[in-house]
Amino acid sequence: MDGELQEVFGVPVCELHEAACGADASPALARAMELRAFLALAEEQVARVRDRVHADMRPDRDMGELSADQLRFDAQWLEAALEARDGYRPALGELLRTMPSPDQRPRPVRMTQLRATTTLAPPAAPAPSPAGAARARRP
Repeated sequence: MDGELQEVFGVPVCELHEAACGADASPALARAMELRAFLALAEEQVARVRDRVHADMRPDRDMGELSADQLRFDAQWLEAALEARDGYRPALGELLRTMPSPDQRPRPVRMTQLRATTTLAPPAAPAPSPAGAARARRP
């Protein structure tokens, strides 16, 4: 999938690795390179098991050295590595299809502050004192 990565980001994969390690790397680039690393590891595991089985089964090999248990273990290991590869490939492809194009820069978010406006009632006039009431003296 290196060709797809290069096509989407517009630079060779070795430069993408360097860019992904930088402080200003986009989250999409960092995630893409992380998935690429996982995929590469899974493909390496597939190749190692395949090569080991081929070496064990070569025609000039002594048949007394064959081990059904070892072949079963290799088959399980191969199945696990293939499952991992088959998960990472579509995940990386989906990321490349859905991520924003490299020339799209995130726009700054403008925060608006909501203001509550109310109309205050005019101050109430003091209540008139009842006729003939004496005022309380202040100390």
